[in-house]
Amino acid sequence: MALCGALHSFLFEYDTPRIVLIRSRKVGLINRAVQLGILAYVIGWVFVWEKGYQETDAVVSSVTTKVKGVALTNTSLLGARIWDVADYVIPPQGENTVFVMTNAILTLNQSQGRCPELPDDQTKCEVNNNCVPGYVSTHSSGIQTGECVQYNSSFKTCEVFAWCPVEDDYHIPRPAFLREAENFTLLVKNNIWYRKFNFSKRNILPTINSTYLKNCIYDAQTDPFCPIFRLGKIVEAAGQDFQEMAVEGGVMAVQINWDCNLDRAASHCVPKYSFRRLDNKDSAHTVSPGYNFRFAKYYKNSDGTDSRTLVKAYGIRFDIIVFGKAGKFDVIPTMINIGSGLALFGVATVLCDVFVLYCMKKRYYYREKKYKYVEDYELVSINKGRVKANLLPPLSLQRF
Repeated sequence: MALCGALHSFLFEYDTPRIVLIRSRKVGLINRAVQLGILAYVIGWVFVWEKGYQETDAVVSSVTTKVKGVALTNTSLLGARIWDVADYVIPPQGENTVFVMTNAILTLNQSQGRCPELPDDQTKCEVNNNCVPGYVSTHSSGIQTGECVQYNSSFKTCEVFAWCPVEDDYHIPRPAFLREAENFTLLVKNNIWYRKFNFSKRNILPTINSTYLKNCIYDAQTDPFCPIFRLGKIVEAAGQDFQEMAVEGGVMAVQINWDCNLDRAASHCVPKYSFRRLDNKDSAHTVSPGYNFRFAKYYKNSDGTDSRTLVKAYGIRFDIIVFGKAGKFDVIPTMINIGSGLALFGVATVLCDVFVLYCMKKRYYYREKKYKYVEDYELVSINKGRVKANLLPPLSLQRF
């Protein structure tokens, strides 16, 4: 029976809106307040702030970099030495990134042979103890020969076949080896393209000439469009200390924002630079803090053997991050947002209905006025006929 009733309702009933005019100051104020709020949202947020009348496109970008600067060091290990771009920019070219070495641990004149491993709690040994032949050493500097040899007068360590002498990286130079790197400069050349609008531009603006480019240094106040940055200023703008960061290295972001309104002149589309540190600087609570890697420079000795200088380079990696979007007037998004805004005005009616039917004192009275049930006369006559048929007594056949 329930299924039949549901089917009857599905086949023979439908809802139609009914307009009820309610003269109430309270309900009228709610209705107008909601409508004004929707109007403010559509005009203020959708069209003014979000520019809902525009078609948008994401930026396509390419970046090239160039570092300049020379430093002088004078140490007991190397003596007086000049460091230029070929020494501290590794590798010479990168994709949207450049690494500048600021500190280093050098292990000179390494050659392949047998030598004692660096001592620590795991590599100290006694004769025929803890030295497994063929086992990779604790520092991954070589392969153990199985011998326990004298490291110094105090104790012995496992002998390894490796590039000897093995690297000792326990003591990082402080202050940084190339602390003058904060005065180096970084030139960033950035080309952008918005495909939908066939619009392209570069961060070296048309107003910049070669004379200005040779002498300018970026400053957020005085030279906001100069594409040459002093490394120390980049780190400082991110709220960091360059000399502290230079010891163990780190990762910095040079962010270029290209948000452009192409309904205006092309000269208004200009880059905006910002800077931040990407790695965690809290070395006390971070395993393997900073940024470093190793590389070697190889030599051929007069006797034909090979030797090398191993460099564990600490430094700052500068990642050039380009982002942005452009917008331009288009009829389609304009009409879509206008239609969506008009549809939102129905929200005011829904909210007022909820308030009237469930929150006001006369809600039962309003509900009676708003909803009325009407039965079609055909269905009424059919139903009455069924009732009459049920009331008639059953027919019986009598034999005459």
